[in-house]
Amino acid sequence: MSTNENLIKVFEYALNQEETGKAFFENSIERMGYGAAISAFKRLVEEEKKHILFINRIMDELKTGKEIDPESVRNVVLEPTNYFDERARKEFLEQCLEGSMVPDVTVFNVAWLIEKDLSEFYENMARNTEGKVKQAFIMLSNWEKAHEAFFRDFRDKLTEIYANMPWGG
Repeated sequence: MSTNENLIKVFEYALNQEETGKAFFENSIERMGYGAAISAFKRLVEEEKKHILFINRIMDELKTGKEIDPESVRNVVLEPTNYFDERARKEFLEQCLEGSMVPDVTVFNVAWLIEKDLSEFYENMARNTEGKVKQAFIMLSNWEKAHEAFFRDFRDKLTEIYANMPWGG
């Protein structure tokens, strides 16, 4: 199997994982009962669509024997949403609490695990490749790390809130 064929297989796996993550976020929107959470998940779905587009373009280049150029598709990929900055994280959590609706910790935990797995996968692939392929994996890893941090932060904070709620008795 040629190097391009191997890379195509790796990117096919990555594509499948991105599509699984996108489907999870889409399904989670239905479970979220508060507008800020719904808005965040909708934005994440849009970002996952861009990751899928990015990977598809790389695979197209590999299949035609071209050298991949991650910079050529960088402009179509959204940078992480402002939901990932510190101020927005704090406001998001406050809005959830003010609305008397704490989003399901399980949803945030599973989302964190999905993003963590993807960021680690891309990081490992970057260590084992070079050149523009490495650059593409680093870009993907960095995008997923931003998502991972968002979900880890909320999972931890929501778990703490649940643990400290007065449950009666």
